[in-house]
This record gives sequence, structure tokens and C-alpha cells, in this order.
Amino acid sequence: MKIPEDVLAVLADQRTVIDGNRVRIGLELERDLYQRVDKILKEAGGKWDGRKKVRAHVFRHNVEDLMHHAILAGEFVSARDLGWFPTPPAVVEEMLRHASVSENRPGLTVLEPSAGTGAIAGPASARGAMVDCVELDEHRAAALTERCRPNRVVCGDFLRLDPLDYQQGFQRVLMNPPFKDALTHVDHAIGFLGDDALLVSVLPESVIWRSDRAHTEFRQLVETSGGTFVSLPTDAFESVGTRVRTVLAVLPTGELGALRTHSWHRSRPRQAFLFDL
Repeated sequence: MKIPEDVLAVLADQRTVIDGNRVRIGLELERDLYQRVDKILKEAGGKWDGRKKVRAHVFRHNVEDLMHHAILAGEFVSARDLGWFPTPPAVVEEMLRHASVSENRPGLTVLEPSAGTGAIAGPASARGAMVDCVELDEHRAAALTERCRPNRVVCGDFLRLDPLDYQQGFQRVLMNPPFKDALTHVDHAIGFLGDDALLVSVLPESVIWRSDRAHTEFRQLVETSGGTFVSLPTDAFESVGTRVRTVLAVLPTGELGALRTHSWHRSRPRQAFLFDL
């Protein structure tokens, strides 16, 4: 849900106080503008509490991360949408730990598809990784470039990006794909992995129990590749506006050849018609 520019200016104003689970507007607004600010905050999950001691929009969870990324991106993700949710810091730390991205291993090449405003790319870059990002939304891509200064940012649809646009595969792929189409994004991301590489992805918890063909085959792929699923706290994403339960999928390329990595794509003719090249 895009935030109108005038509403965004109010939310970004230094007089607007974002503290824990409360957003308090500290400036006088014309009635029409206030109503639009109120509508946006309610769509994001806030409820107005007019008591004298409060006088703020109150959420059921801490919204500092949510508001930070919403202001950067110029949009909220409403409760009805299973698209982009910024990755909370605690989940990012868990991803970096499983991917062994740290100051002790500087120079690791990392790809982050659907990078949003850099919740993953920023901490990975800070640990010395060389991070390339792909982001569909121009506003988020600009915020990502300015905030995280990654190695490269491609503004476009990740699913339309050809792995062979890159000369080499990446040592790590770290991703929090759109939940509504997560497996498609992960399957495509595997093609960007180099040899002896690792993919770590946030996924809805349903990936470990849904019985349709796509989910069954994905679980088999994780097992065959020597990968695993890592449980996350049930409220891992509550701070950014969703109670969808999540897990991490960790897929190493290993030596079994189970994954269609960058090397697999390179060994086959370039199918330009698939990518409108």
C-alpha cells in the first residue's frame, strides 16, 4: 500500500514520535490530511487511543522497525497482503549466522533478491560481504542504494533476471521472498549460486507441511541437497506487521549436484526467449 507524499512527510517529520507500539503525531494538521494519515495508520494495524495519557495510534506490537522501513520504502504492507515484509533484525542475524557471513570472512559474494530497503543487505555489507541486490520497486531500490551502498543494485523483476547475466555464481544467496510466491523465487535464486555455495531463505512455515506437488518436491530437494529447515519464533515477523509463521530454508550446493546452480545453467545454451533478451 503506497503512502501519499504528504502523509509520508508527516510520518517522517521529526515531531512525529514512534516509540514502541505507539505512533504519536506531534504537529497540527488540516482535517483532510489528518484523516488520510489516520487511514494509513489504521490500515497498517494501528488503533487510535484518544485518552489524555496516550493520544496516539497504538499497535499490538512494537512498530519501530515497521515504520522505519515503511518511511524508507514509501509504503506499508497491509494485513491482507502477503508480499514484501522487511526482515526483522533478529531474523537477519539468524540468517547471517547460518550463512557464516561475518567480519572473519570478508569478501563473500552475496546476492539478495527482492532486497526491499536493505534489511539484509545492510548488515551483510557491514560484515564485509560484497552484496548485489535486485529490487522491483524504484522507490525501495533508491532507498536501498543510498542506505546500504551495495556492490550493485538491479532495479527490476528478479524472476526476469537471467543467471547468465552474471559471469560467476554467488557464494551466498540470502533472501526473504514474497510469501505469496516464495517457492518460485527460491527456485529461480538457486540458479545464481556458485559452486560450494549456500542459499538461506525465509519461507512461510507451511512449506514444511503442505502436501501439494510443489511443496513436496521442494522438501525433497532440500533433503537431497543436504539442506535443512530451521524454525523461527512464532512471532518473528510480528514487529513488521504480520503473524505469518516462518522458517529458514538452508540449501548448500555441496557435491551432490542436486541443485540447478549457475554452473548448471552455464553448461546449457542460453535460452534468450525466456528473458526477453
